Amino acid sequence: MEERNIVLHEAIAKAKAGNQMAFSHLLDSFWNDVYGFQLIRTKNENDAEDITIQTFSKAFDKIDTYDESYEFKTWLITISKNIHVDLIRKRKRSVLQSADSGNQEAIGKVLDDAPTAEDQLITEQNLNSLLTHIKKLKPHYREVINLRYFNELSYAEIASELGEPINNVKVKLLRAKKLLAHSIQSGSPS
Repeated sequence: MEERNIVLHEAIAKAKAGNQMAFSHLLDSFWNDVYGFQLIRTKNENDAEDITIQTFSKAFDKIDTYDESYEFKTWLITISKNIHVDLIRKRKRSVLQSADSGNQEAIGKVLDDAPTAEDQLITEQNLNSLLTHIKKLKPHYREVINLRYFNELSYAEIASELGEPINNVKVKLLRAKKLLAHSIQSGSPS
């Protein structure tokens, strides 16, 4: 257990320094915890997934504020719970507002990084096989993959196209790439 904590603290430190692989590691390590928590609360897969995406988006944006005297998972769950409460309040008031006030600042901070292992795996597949795997993804994941790899849009352009905060787009794309890479690996002959 101690070794896992050391790896976690290293990943958090690297994420605070802006390392994309560290963000990916944290997303992989805690996605199921946050998603499962929200699935129990919302009893709706789409809401649970949306809230989980927003949770990681907000957490990655505010990673510098994380206090290591608390468990990282607890911090994520607290963010997730607050997002869910906000969603309930918005629905009760039925106010249709765009929550992209921090979008301009985020757009200025985002840089498209060098291809990750998932990016390389995705681009190495032949088109027909790739399209078959893409069709297996949920529609919102298919959309970000198509905008990124077939329309070759930047994160900022995808955020504008979808009308979502840029950090949500980054998390959705990261998750979509992971799901697509998993689908490709499990669907190809060993």
